[in-house]
Amino acid sequence: MLPALEVPPVRAFIGLGGNLDRPAERICSARLAIQELEGVVEVGFSSLYRSTPLGPKDQPDYVNAVMAIDVGLEPLELLDRLQAMELAHGRVRVGERWGPRTLDLDILLYGDRILRLERLVVPHPGIATREFVLYPLEEIAPELLIPGLGPLRDLVGACPRRGLTVIDHD
Repeated sequence: MLPALEVPPVRAFIGLGGNLDRPAERICSARLAIQELEGVVEVGFSSLYRSTPLGPKDQPDYVNAVMAIDVGLEPLELLDRLQAMELAHGRVRVGERWGPRTLDLDILLYGDRILRLERLVVPHPGIATREFVLYPLEEIAPELLIPGLGPLRDLVGACPRRGLTVIDHD
């Protein structure tokens, strides 16, 4: 019997966000859960940021962060585990797009790969225009090159903060 092949670690970036039921606490809880995944090592975590809603304005502000990990899981396997975490944190995937949610975990980048799969698009489709992704990402990986889009610093330079602020949390 041949031994199982290990997937070489890939540097990936995960966007964490939410705006319901103590979102800062949920993001910190999700961070711990991601750290505990087999085949995952955290290599960076941004500050928490408060941002105005992307979608309907009649919802609370969001709390967002970005986590850098070295991961030995294939992209869809990582996605499945992140979506299971969302469910464990009370995420319900019904209703309007960009509506309120307890927890949102997005694979922003997976190494230098460009993926266009039915369930997963990487780099994340909104990465180039979302201040609540770009500024936390820049905080932990300022020299990053975004596959197909170029230097992160150029994207940040073209994206206004739109009220994005770093928040304190305990």
